[in-house]
Amino acid sequence: MKQIEVQILQQSYLLTCPEGRESRLLDAVERVDTAMTRIRDAGKVRARERIAVLAALNLAFEIADREAADLARPAAPAPAQAAAPLAEGEQERLAALLQRLDETLGSDGRLL
Repeated sequence: MKQIEVQILQQSYLLTCPEGRESRLLDAVERVDTAMTRIRDAGKVRARERIAVLAALNLAFEIADREAADLARPAAPAPAQAAAPLAEGEQERLAALLQRLDETLGSDGRLL
């Protein structure tokens, strides 16, 4: 496991990441930071916890929309070496994101 220091909503966090998955973690951090910044900048919510919960819900909703769109699309012919379904990977990313948010919030409480 590797530790990476990141910034989310102008606050530093030290996150643990499996070796070789740093770029995926940094991508997730960027998505969370962008989502939280948008909510904060809208001016209606100021509490960091509430911003984090709203950002997590927005990201989860986007994933659910993608999953629904994937189910609505006709299945493409499977290549010789089929990759894991996108929806499954997105579910893993969401679970990892929620776990990291819970770890980051620490004593502030769990999100879900």
